[in-house]
Amino acid sequence: MNNHLLSSNPGPIGVFDSGYGGLTILKHIRTVLPDYDFLYLGDNARTPYGTRSFQVVYEFTLQCVSKLFEMGCHLVVLACNTASAKALRTIQQIDLPRIDSNRRVLGIIRPTVESLGNMTRTRHVGLLATPGTVKSLSYPLEINKLFPDIIVTGEACPIWVPLVENGESGSDGADFFVRRHVENLLAKDPEIDTILLGCTHYPLLLEKISRYVPEHIRIVSQGEYVASSLKDYLERHPEIDSRCTRNSSCRFLTTESVETFLPNASIFMDDGINAESVTL
Repeated sequence: MNNHLLSSNPGPIGVFDSGYGGLTILKHIRTVLPDYDFLYLGDNARTPYGTRSFQVVYEFTLQCVSKLFEMGCHLVVLACNTASAKALRTIQQIDLPRIDSNRRVLGIIRPTVESLGNMTRTRHVGLLATPGTVKSLSYPLEINKLFPDIIVTGEACPIWVPLVENGESGSDGADFFVRRHVENLLAKDPEIDTILLGCTHYPLLLEKISRYVPEHIRIVSQGEYVASSLKDYLERHPEIDSRCTRNSSCRFLTTESVETFLPNASIFMDDGINAESVTL
């Protein structure tokens, strides 16, 4: 990308996800930062990222971040666990200095992890996530950087995302799969007192997850922690905050057709949304 093509004018906060789950993060962010403008980009034509290699996830994520930069964003949030795990560090360390050292890209794993320290008494934490996120070990690595004494046990839930995306999160069939994975996790480590939902789709299954998790165990959903962390970040970085426009607007972009995007997005966002199709 040619740096000179990037506008220095203030712009919206970019929010990127490989699919639809990032809309649950965006919803929380907009609640906490209602005055700000947002530009959401879903790479829905190439989802899911979870099964792809580190290199491919990095390349796809960089393309999407670059698109949001070109559209005026100075700050981009990767509202995607896979992109945060597989692409964030390289983009921050290698690409931003080359593209524009004044721009920022933030992930969602670190803010979620930071909240765990005060929550767990037993120092045994469970992780419910996609097979890709569990396999990447991103959460145990990040958690142990901050809290070396915490033991993390992961349980991969391959069927949960398809359940949500097919509108089955409220069905009786979903109960079977939710219960099975919760029981699997707790059987692996009965000392778990905090469970982290490491996928942006899982808040839509929260009611069912709560049904099968004992009352003494705390369930941590990412959205609220990412949102409060972003608010705190903007307060601590006025030079970034001043480059974010505030007209309470939100635009939605997708690499898929709008006809495909809207019905799926409506599963995650209650309010009626309009979207535009973009090519990267």
